Amino acid sequence: MGDWQDWVGRSETRHDVLTAGLVARHRATLNAPAGDEPLPGIHWCLCLPDAPMDALGEDGHPRRVGLPTGKAEDNRDVVDAFLPPIALPRRMWASSKVEFVAPIAVGAAIRRTSTILSISEKNGASGALAFVDVEHASFAEGSIAVREVQTLVYRAANTAAPAFIAPRAGAADVAAGAWDEHLVLTPDSPQLFRYSALTFNSHRIHYDAPYARDVEGYAGLVVHGPLTASLLLQFATQRFGAIARFAFRGQSPAFCGEALTLVARREGADIALGALGPDGAMAMRAEASPG
Repeated sequence: MGDWQDWVGRSETRHDVLTAGLVARHRATLNAPAGDEPLPGIHWCLCLPDAPMDALGEDGHPRRVGLPTGKAEDNRDVVDAFLPPIALPRRMWASSKVEFVAPIAVGAAIRRTSTILSISEKNGASGALAFVDVEHASFAEGSIAVREVQTLVYRAANTAAPAFIAPRAGAADVAAGAWDEHLVLTPDSPQLFRYSALTFNSHRIHYDAPYARDVEGYAGLVVHGPLTASLLLQFATQRFGAIARFAFRGQSPAFCGEALTLVARREGADIALGALGPDGAMAMRAEASPG
């Protein structure tokens, strides 16, 4: 446990441009119909970290300042000076709360300012955990377009939960009376590769099966949290129209090659959403508010 107060309030700003090519590739990766309009969630493909190869750690993430590199010949500090050097090596994107303030037009200059809101630590059933809340404000041509609070969770190397490694089989048990809308799809390795490329995400759990299984303790390649979230966003938009607010939380990993059942239902003015694994367990829970 450490004192992270000096890191709270730290911020960084990145710049990008939303191109027509990125819009087309994003739509293709989500298997959406061809079109010129950006899909919701495209902000996760903008203003990306761009650490050089020799600044990556064993897991593929940029190494953090103050943590050892794992290479005897190279013990420099990391280029990622934004996130705190929490000494727990396994990092996951746990949840997000997103507000879509205004559309982002193709050709718009994007500025994203990220600020660390809080850092907390606790001991859970699987060991030590640390949570970092980061606020991202994305501006298009100087006007706010997307606000997001993202929660990252760090855990020890040897604390893979049983749900990560348990074999799963069969079809999702979706009760027809519980959910109004259903869509079954199966993320495969080309889709994971494309989404990693779109988001410049080099975390090895998404493309290196031996590493995902033998080092981080997963049953197979892990579907990106924001990929599942993007599929849920597209599903909600197709069924209910434009979305103004969207929040999701990962419940358990979704794995490459396994059926994923997207479900939704109206709950008053809002929409409840979920992504179910092949055993019917909730991989991601989400909620949305129509725009």
